[in-house]
Amino acid sequence: MGKMEGPVSLTWSQAVLAGALFFPLDNWQQEFPESDVMVELLSRATAVGMVQTTTSGTDTLLEESPVQAGGTAGVLPSRLGTEPFVSKSRMGRRLKHKYRNPTGGTITVDGVITITPLRGKR
Repeated sequence: MGKMEGPVSLTWSQAVLAGALFFPLDNWQQEFPESDVMVELLSRATAVGMVQTTTSGTDTLLEESPVQAGGTAGVLPSRLGTEPFVSKSRMGRRLKHKYRNPTGGTITVDGVITITPLRGKR
């Protein structure tokens, strides 16, 4: 398989039960990028309380942090109303994003990740 040629995106809308975890990148074709990549992630939840963590291999890119609340289930967040999380990931390292719902109710989380191959030398 050749290296990525351009940006690749994945979107999701998922109801996460109380006390449950959700890993949207599991089994994604780009879970182990074939190039060094720039990662842009936007997340929004339907209620306060959802938290998220992002890792690349053994590196933590985003410590457990609150997910922006106020979204409508099924409506993807956009840069107009949600600040993207931006970082880099190295070729072959597993990209993992985890949502955790520590609340007593179900919360829907909507998100989009775009990875873009980086060119040039490290």
